[in-house]
Amino acid sequence: LLDGTYPFYPQKRRAALLDVSSIIVAVVFLTLACSFLLITPGIRGRARLYWTLRVLLSLTVGVVLVVVQFTGDWETGWVTANTSYKSFSQVLVNVDIGLHVGLSGVNITLVGNPVNQVNETINYNEHFAWSLDADYDHSYSEGLRRGLPSPILYVAEKFTARSPCGVHRQYRISGHYTSAMLWVAFCTWLISNMLFSMPVLVYGGYMLLVTGAFTIFSLLSFSAVRSSPMCPIQFGAAALLMDYGGSFWLTLAVGLLCSVAGLTIVALQYFNVDLLKIFFDLHEDKVDECQEIAQVYINPHFISKGL
Repeated sequence: LLDGTYPFYPQKRRAALLDVSSIIVAVVFLTLACSFLLITPGIRGRARLYWTLRVLLSLTVGVVLVVVQFTGDWETGWVTANTSYKSFSQVLVNVDIGLHVGLSGVNITLVGNPVNQVNETINYNEHFAWSLDADYDHSYSEGLRRGLPSPILYVAEKFTARSPCGVHRQYRISGHYTSAMLWVAFCTWLISNMLFSMPVLVYGGYMLLVTGAFTIFSLLSFSAVRSSPMCPIQFGAAALLMDYGGSFWLTLAVGLLCSVAGLTIVALQYFNVDLLKIFFDLHEDKVDECQEIAQVYINPHFISKGL
């Protein structure tokens, strides 16, 4: 075996958007959601709706905070161009070139139009990691040694440490701090759920606000990379332009959701605590306490004694 694979077989590929870790996390949270839905018929009245809403929203926040750590579409870009396929060759091919930036690395996709051209199948997806425990330049050197197509090597070279673009350090550091703040947000999300179950509702609302704040801070950390000018990625007259991807906008939506939910809970605590208790199924029903007694039974023994 050579690095876990047979040396005479195709190398391992990594998915551009999702990998095994993301799928495992999604399956775990879906299992929790399905388990809760199985017990909802045992909850009576309006509390069933409130419990379902709270649990599903909470699980959605948790799964997003974890899954976006492993996705590769924080920044994405596509371009269709006629470009050379191999070095020292004048043959041009028509291909779709995709660039997918994640927190731990970059995926570069190359798909031919059509897939079969110049007697080869043009369908590549290569991952180059830049996390703190990975060596991006080594991965790039391995790509050179394996003879990857020229478009992939050209795009990957833009992110090397010795590239004139100088974006390798920015992406690496920003991805590290973005990931760290998302993990902090996940921990505060766990604490908020514990406080809601104790129940200490107002402090749970405060922790939701902290969760939303760390989520927004993680986005600001990742956005700091775009403040530095990015080298143009040109393929003839076509340019590969980057923009925020689905993971970025999904994280932003979760951060805003946590902030709005936290503010709502804190506001209700001070202005309408009864409504807040009803939503969390903590409202004390005093109807039974105030209900008049319909019948009274008197012991004749005490009546005969004048008591």
